[in-house]
Amino acid sequence: MRLILIGPPGSGKGTQAKLLCDRLGLAHFSTGDILRDAIEKDTPEGRRAKTFMNAGQLAPDDLVNDIVRARFRTVDRPEHFVMDGYPRNLAQALFFDGILKESRLPLSAAIYLNVEDVEIVRRLGQRWTCANPGCSGVFNAASIPPAVPGKCDVCESDLYQRDDDKPETIRKRLQLFHDLHDAIVRHYQEQGLLIEVKGQGDIEAIYTNVLNRLGVR
Repeated sequence: MRLILIGPPGSGKGTQAKLLCDRLGLAHFSTGDILRDAIEKDTPEGRRAKTFMNAGQLAPDDLVNDIVRARFRTVDRPEHFVMDGYPRNLAQALFFDGILKESRLPLSAAIYLNVEDVEIVRRLGQRWTCANPGCSGVFNAASIPPAVPGKCDVCESDLYQRDDDKPETIRKRLQLFHDLHDAIVRHYQEQGLLIEVKGQGDIEAIYTNVLNRLGVR
């Protein structure tokens, strides 16, 4: 089985990817994993990627594409996988189509975890992080609240809200997601590969719904 997971930040992609990989024996590939693997192996692409990552910048599309292509050309290339965070725009989706065709690994499905924007803002907007750099505990006022409001359960340091977790920033991230990913969703829909699953509710229920839509029993 070869899957792509699509969803806005906070939709639970990482959680569902882990469940799919652990329970179905699939390899999990995220953009960060692929970049770090290339850097660790000191490939030419990895050396380029290291420059951007050290500077705290996103690797450009052409570099990410090169790294993904190189990974799929190795002898131990993954034949059953979940792609999480790649492709991130239509150009990358078209490029990945070519990689899979070259590798004779047809895509099984593109799973779109659809969560309403207002729910994403609610989820991420309640996230608080420990100010202690040696701890960096993360809490959620709704789902994983600290025992003492404003204090870390682990080290008792103050909690703060990162700029990325503030509602106005989250809305900007969501707009960027829609600007880039709506075209990807249409792309896989036109190929008959899109499976849309509501990403709200119990994690296990969402996972079961994904399996049912995939026809896995």
